[in-house]
Amino acid sequence: MTPAAALLRDAAVRLEAAGVEEARRDARLLLAEALGVEAHRLILEPQTNVPPAAADRFAGFVAARAARVPVSRILGRREFWGLTFRLSPATLDPRPDSETLVEAVLKAFPDRTAPLRVLDFGTGTGCLLLAVLSEYPNATGLGIDKAEEAVATASANAGDLGLAARAEFRMGDWGQGLGGQGVGEPFDIILSNPPYIEAAVVPALAPEVARHDPLLALAGGADGLDAYRRLLPDVARLLAAQGHAFLELGQGQAADVAALAQQCGLMQRALHADLAGIARCLELVPGSG
Repeated sequence: MTPAAALLRDAAVRLEAAGVEEARRDARLLLAEALGVEAHRLILEPQTNVPPAAADRFAGFVAARAARVPVSRILGRREFWGLTFRLSPATLDPRPDSETLVEAVLKAFPDRTAPLRVLDFGTGTGCLLLAVLSEYPNATGLGIDKAEEAVATASANAGDLGLAARAEFRMGDWGQGLGGQGVGEPFDIILSNPPYIEAAVVPALAPEVARHDPLLALAGGADGLDAYRRLLPDVARLLAAQGHAFLELGQGQAADVAALAQQCGLMQRALHADLAGIARCLELVPGSG
């Protein structure tokens, strides 16, 4: 058997050569997965012996990571808002920046006992909707996604998290087919992390993103705003009179999206920055256009 420290050293060298930024950390996460232990154990016990079967599994993980497959895709899961979400090829890999939307919801709706109705457009893994439902035990939610596989993944995540009784997921093209029949009352909270990257920029993104996140969840047309143009009329139609909508933004898009929202009768209530100080979440409420 080989000591973990030696395997980690060799893997980190290989990953660094492949351009992986946090090679040592990624190697440690992958070896922990291969061994079925917590990653911190490998820091505390670097001389842990790795059985041949685990070493072979780790070698496969390292090869995938060297080919720039994200760690989360290799593991098949991602942590978001302290919760664990399954991934699939049809879902965006949730990122910490998107937690800005959940934080904004908590600020806007301080009563955690409120029986809120929540709608999530382009739900993917369901991370936004399910994170919000985890904070509001009396809330219910509906997640919409164009991809059947994403809907199945989100439904599985709801089951894993014990939220299936309060979360429904459906296939849909933004708000087409929603409203009135089958939806009932308007929604108190509308969430969305739509595709907002300019189509020409997508191929130049990091390989972990460009090769492994679904194009449908990334590319927002020539100027990155196509999804907002489609989405905002539905938000205006489905948002309750006292409701709030929370849209994720790309860097520098706040003014353009706020202007589009105003044309639909929505007004900016607040902008929320992510940890890097970038305006990441546009909070909207009903208002005059």
